[in-house]
Amino acid sequence: MTSDTPGTSAGRSRREWLAVLAHAPRTSLHRLADPILTQPFDWLRQPETGLAMLRARIGNGGDRFNLGEATLTRCVVRHRGAQGTVTAGIGYVLGRDAERAGWVARLDALLQQPEQHEALRDVIEPLRAATAERRAETQARTDASRVEFFTLQPEVST
Repeated sequence: MTSDTPGTSAGRSRREWLAVLAHAPRTSLHRLADPILTQPFDWLRQPETGLAMLRARIGNGGDRFNLGEATLTRCVVRHRGAQGTVTAGIGYVLGRDAERAGWVARLDALLQQPEQHEALRDVIEPLRAATAERRAETQARTDASRVEFFTLQPEVST
């Protein structure tokens, strides 16, 4: 199995592609991933839905507090590559979408196989672009309703 040690370039790459896969729109992920996931995978953990506690910090630096719970689906698969390399792929997605979590886990397992990187670049890059486009649209809608308070005059006491 390949390692995902924090601080290594392999660890950063894996974190990046897992973030892209987890945030990818379902339709794009289905269109790009489904045709290439024809290889055999073993389920180590079938997709299961549960709750995760969301925690936050006061002022982004103060004490932690429980913000609430979010529904998520997770699973783990194992894949044996053409050269005998065994990798485990994980899939965590918000919501109750077992099929999407399975796509993420299987793509993660394949992406850990060096011989698959070039072939899967055609999956990751369009998903990264679709996510960036969706975030830009959301930011544009948010910016349209932004109030700039710097134009208000502070009250002066005499």
